[in-house]
Amino acid sequence: MRGSAAEAAGGLARDAAAGLTAKPKRLPAKYLYDALGSQLFEAICELPWYPITRAERALLARERDAILARLDTPATLIELGGGNGEKPAILVEGLAAQRRAATVHLIDISETALERARSAAARYPSVIVRGHRGTYAAGLRAAAAELDPQRSAMALFLGSNIGNLDAHESRRFLAEIAGALRPGDSLLLGADLVKPERDLLLAYDDPLGVTAAFNRNLLVRLNRELAADFAVERFRHRVVWNAAASRVESYLVSQAEQTVRLAAAGGCSIRFAEGEAIWTESSYKYKPEEVAALAESAGFTLSAQWIEADAAFALTLFDAP
Repeated sequence: MRGSAAEAAGGLARDAAAGLTAKPKRLPAKYLYDALGSQLFEAICELPWYPITRAERALLARERDAILARLDTPATLIELGGGNGEKPAILVEGLAAQRRAATVHLIDISETALERARSAAARYPSVIVRGHRGTYAAGLRAAAAELDPQRSAMALFLGSNIGNLDAHESRRFLAEIAGALRPGDSLLLGADLVKPERDLLLAYDDPLGVTAAFNRNLLVRLNRELAADFAVERFRHRVVWNAAASRVESYLVSQAEQTVRLAAAGGCSIRFAEGEAIWTESSYKYKPEEVAALAESAGFTLSAQWIEADAAFALTLFDAP
């Protein structure tokens, strides 16, 4: 392996060794999104118990003209972690209908997701698509370096991806976005809102077991990329609503006392007690005013907020500092 692929593999090995020897054991959620993980997440987005994607699509379609009115012509969009690209494509379709040219910068750690997003945006001949594979921060820096100083840009952080970051991480990341943007630029932020516990648990532990497969696929990835020997069937998917922290927590719980070896991560051996868990993901939920306060703490100014009440989801538009 060379370049970014080798760096990514090294990062996974370091993070897995460090996280699985910590107390409590944990793994960064970004590693859920390998090729299969990305496809499983797309399936999750279509489940009737997971309303986030449908609600956000509906808001983008309903408020598209108001959002696009903030952009110059030609327009510039920077999508952070766009998945399959269908949501930015809603905006791109609107630009095409208005006969406006655009440049779309797509940033994702998953090559599979990036290719799908690129295909979705590139259907329109008036659109230039630039792909940046990497972390949000690295991709944002790369995209910002290519911005036209005479044209405003809009960063898109959709899908409630902000919910995967804790309070400190989210403020720091929003500050990074603010630092990369310029006066006149804007940020469109999608955030899932607090809803009844039963609805939240069904969204992250559905009756079909798709979310469980998505979570357990992380162990399949470690087996493949780190020559680990996880017995996947010995780990159970579990989710918990932590009301005090306002987050859904996802875990992989060991069903027996066992030892797992990560051959390509220094050969370290990880001991699990029966019932011991790996914390794999946190999904924070917000009140509408908390979304505004979070971005304002990073220097942004609230411009508009739209809420899909039935699904309890918010799209919020901010002006860059």
